[in-house]
Amino acid sequence: MPNTLTAPTKAPARNGTGQRHALHWTPADRRRVTDTLNVLLANYQVHYQKLRNYHWNVKGSDFFDLHEQLEAQYQEAQANIDRIAERVRVFQERPLSTFTEYLEQSTVKEDRTVPASDKMVQQILADYTVLLDHLSEAVDLAEEMADAGTETMVKGFIQQIEKHHWMLSAFKG
Repeated sequence: MPNTLTAPTKAPARNGTGQRHALHWTPADRRRVTDTLNVLLANYQVHYQKLRNYHWNVKGSDFFDLHEQLEAQYQEAQANIDRIAERVRVFQERPLSTFTEYLEQSTVKEDRTVPASDKMVQQILADYTVLLDHLSEAVDLAEEMADAGTETMVKGFIQQIEKHHWMLSAFKG
């Protein structure tokens, strides 16, 4: 019986090089992705430190609930920070790594105060909105560049943050 199956046609590359994976991107393409990832890294780092500040300093009747949630969220953020930095290295670029760089690049702003627990929650919710905006931009670029690794990673972060946003919004009342 003759083979009637034909080989699937390869989808056209979206990165302009004829290749569909990151290892064959141009230096300019890799830089576009890593610039976006570094901005995300800076935002995550400032957000992470804010979570730590709030975790250490929360007071009041919400202490136990918030203390526990903030710890879980900063541990998750720390893991995400590492994944973002390692993703930048995949593209043979340098991840931002100093607080000066983070503060220069981040649109999440540090909080030098120790607000009441309800204000902490408001600040974290605001940070999540900023992070979601940057994450959406990163997904759009990853899709445009046919960068499945970055796209998958970032979509996972979006799912995490959307859930945290929902839960803190419900907590806030």
